[in-house]
Amino acid sequence: MKNFKIIFALIAVFVCSFLPVYAKKHEDETYKLQYLNLDWWKNYNDDILLNYIQEAYKNNQDLKISALKTKQAQEVVKESFAAELPQLSFNGNLFRDFQASDVRFGSVLINDYNQSNFVLPLTMTYEVDLWGENHLRTKSFKKQVEIMKQDERGTYISLTSALASQYFNLIKLDRLVTDQEQLVKLQKRISEMTKIKYENGLCSITEYLIEKQLLTQFQETMNIYQEQREIIGRQLIVLVGDRNLVDIKRSDYSELSLPEIPNSIATESIENRPDLAKAEDYIQKIGIDVKVARRDFLPKFTLYGQAGFNAYNLTNIFGNHTFKALGGVLPSLDLFTGGAKMAHLRYSKLEYEKAQQMYEKTILTSIQEVNNSLGTALTNRKNYMTSLERNNLEKDKYHLMLKKQSIGALSELDRMRAEENVITADKNEVSNKVNYIISTINIYKAVGGTDYMKYAENI
Repeated sequence: MKNFKIIFALIAVFVCSFLPVYAKKHEDETYKLQYLNLDWWKNYNDDILLNYIQEAYKNNQDLKISALKTKQAQEVVKESFAAELPQLSFNGNLFRDFQASDVRFGSVLINDYNQSNFVLPLTMTYEVDLWGENHLRTKSFKKQVEIMKQDERGTYISLTSALASQYFNLIKLDRLVTDQEQLVKLQKRISEMTKIKYENGLCSITEYLIEKQLLTQFQETMNIYQEQREIIGRQLIVLVGDRNLVDIKRSDYSELSLPEIPNSIATESIENRPDLAKAEDYIQKIGIDVKVARRDFLPKFTLYGQAGFNAYNLTNIFGNHTFKALGGVLPSLDLFTGGAKMAHLRYSKLEYEKAQQMYEKTILTSIQEVNNSLGTALTNRKNYMTSLERNNLEKDKYHLMLKKQSIGALSELDRMRAEENVITADKNEVSNKVNYIISTINIYKAVGGTDYMKYAENI
């Protein structure tokens, strides 16, 4: 009997230490790779861009923060689930009465005494989830995990979209700086030649000052382009998340590909948006919270038990006569809480109504953003095609002027001004082309980070 009790105590302690460390599931990271949607970004035919997106996946701090928030929510679920399990604890008590008062048991009187007491019990408590309240609370926390995952997905979509947009802006500025440098170089020559004409009395001082003023404007524009390129380069470093990144590689403007866009997109495209999925999950979560608030009015039943040893000296602490065990049921019902539970129930119901309104607003906002992004992309495509046509016309005019110059019917000044017009037209084409590419990224973001061509209604 004595050995059995010792074995029982050791098994109970072992179970107590084992319960909190149940088998940990291997963390699945594949869903994060799906958030990147590398297959979509391949549509731009730019390996450098793909490399930066993968580097951001490894290094970006915002992505890591969002992942940690999701993990925190998962730990809250585990904590809530633990409340559904029996709780086993050891609460030892070692004390000594140095001078006790008289103790009377009916007619039996025990005079002053002193003694030691060694109590080594294992205590088990378990709240019987008769109404499913604790399980519902765990389900509510699970919904919160889904909400955090949607936030994480939204962070991935926003970050990759911002990274790609800044990457293409950097390519645009490279070309604009090159064009502007050519304009400055041409304008300097024009200003010098105009100065010679003025000194020889072939033009007015006003004409010369106009050319000089135009040169300062070109130089100012070039400075702005260079500054913007530096700023966007630093922003790209932050988005990639690598502070050691110094040499920012990028493709040449001539290598850019133009993705296809539809003339209209079905409304179903908003179903993949993380904010819409988050709003749906939030409604479900609050619906569960309302059920929890209702069931909080019902009585609770707690099972409890205790087994261990109670002795007055260490020599026989594991003896047969020192073993004690007890058990029972503890029903409880809050009869008066000052209206706190009713207020909490009303609050949860109002929160549910608010979540429904937020969901409806999210639908309207999502449709608006998809239509706005598509409309902007269609306009940018038209602008690009127009600027491309205008650029080709300027080039044709320039070739005609070269022929006129070859027969002496055109001066060098007029030829250089015509060349400036060609460069200016090229700048407009570059801006419109990159703006169109970025607008396709905005459509991708508006439809929730998926291929919007799946929802094309009219190409």
